[in-house]
Amino acid sequence: MVGSVVVSALLRVVALALGAGPSVEQPALLALAAFTVAGLLVLAAVCVVAVRGRASLARVRTALRERALRTLFLPQRDPDAAGRPRPRAPGTGIAAA
Repeated sequence: MVGSVVVSALLRVVALALGAGPSVEQPALLALAAFTVAGLLVLAAVCVVAVRGRASLARVRTALRERALRTLFLPQRDPDAAGRPRPRAPGTGIAAA
């Protein structure tokens, strides 16, 4: 909203500078308007990049939070449950390769 007001004001300044006829101030006004428009374009590009960066960080945070919630309550296995063999320690002999 504010950007469109600024751009329309700059366009009016450029139109006045072009329609006013040859004067000493015309090149200065055109240079000022061109510099301001270029600055606004750079500012818009920086804002777009910043918003995309924040969005990707938000996606990473959301994915990590969802993964943490999924893995929070995993079913635990009881090693002493009926029918479950106990793990054995390795033997003293050399393991077959």
